[in-house]
Amino acid sequence: MQYDFDKIIDRSNSNAAKYDERFKKFERDDLIPLWIADMDFETAQPIIDAIKKRADQGIYGYTSRPTSYYESICEWQKRHHNWDIDPKQMSFAPGIVPALSELVREFTEPGDYVLIQTPVYPEFYDVIEAWDGRKVLENQLFEQGGYYTMDFADLEEKLKMRPKLFLFCSPHNPVGRVWKKKELKAMTDLCIRFDVPIVSDEIHSDFLLWGNEHIPTATISKEVASRTISCISSTKTFNLAGLQAASVVFPNKEWKHRFDSFWGALDIHRNNCFSLVAVEAACRYGDEWLKQLIAYLQENMLFVREFCRTEIPEIKVNLPESTYLLWIDCRGLGLDRQALWRFMIEEAKIGLNNGNDFCRSLDGFMRMNVACSRNVLKSAMQQLKEAVVRLRIW
Repeated sequence: MQYDFDKIIDRSNSNAAKYDERFKKFERDDLIPLWIADMDFETAQPIIDAIKKRADQGIYGYTSRPTSYYESICEWQKRHHNWDIDPKQMSFAPGIVPALSELVREFTEPGDYVLIQTPVYPEFYDVIEAWDGRKVLENQLFEQGGYYTMDFADLEEKLKMRPKLFLFCSPHNPVGRVWKKKELKAMTDLCIRFDVPIVSDEIHSDFLLWGNEHIPTATISKEVASRTISCISSTKTFNLAGLQAASVVFPNKEWKHRFDSFWGALDIHRNNCFSLVAVEAACRYGDEWLKQLIAYLQENMLFVREFCRTEIPEIKVNLPESTYLLWIDCRGLGLDRQALWRFMIEEAKIGLNNGNDFCRSLDGFMRMNVACSRNVLKSAMQQLKEAVVRLRIW
């Protein structure tokens, strides 16, 4: 079927965080929200149908996960990323961030370093610093002309400090890189040399733009697989985050048991009855929706880049290789960190993510979510243009 991504859905007053938390985030609620990584699109029809069918049963009691649940995820990973996963090595988690947080808690001790590559998803900082005494160790990515690569010399120096874990983002949020095999090989070789386990967050792996190919970290080699914990989820791909479902793939039974014991102690070991059917339907019948979504997202990104090139040359937009997020370079506006944040809110009246949240030593960048109707995006860009025109006069 043909999906209509131009359709504008009123999400206000529906407890949608992207809309109803605007005042909490920006201290006003009259701006266009292009921040939290949540799409404004209806999900695939087979998922909606599966949820409706489950709802019609009228009983929403304790729900177990059948073998078919994990098999559907394995089939998706094999079909899209050529990754063979043993379902017995998979665990359920209510989300990627809770999984990352528990992995840091379980596999590190107070005083330990945990390595991240910045700028990166802000929750990478949070899940480390939430546990007493854990310390963030940053390996900053190298940027040249808007394109980011790994700084392997610095990575080696940081690994010499013997971090207990490396939280790796692949594909990378916010810079949008899809890491190439050569890069992954060089990175994992260093981790093997210094005996540092990898936790690979691969939640954006299905948003492959411009023909890019995602290579799961654990597929680089058997030795890499033996020290890699992979976090995956269909909820980002199909806009199901509110249903809370993720999977963690472990290299051995001992690590899996340690992880499962924590959730068992909290009695979080069953499934939301709707996420169960939604994930299965997504993995089995969601391919066509995703194909159409990718095409729409690419056009949105091309629109923003061209608009900035012709109308707001002070702002540089480079096309990501994955995600529906644009990492935009606003240094040409000549505003400091706080002034840029207030400018976007008070003058442009658009809600973006502050680049400083992704790297605390970074100024001049913002993250924009373009997973919305193109007409909404056009309105946001026009507001931004008018704000910049006023700024030029100042």
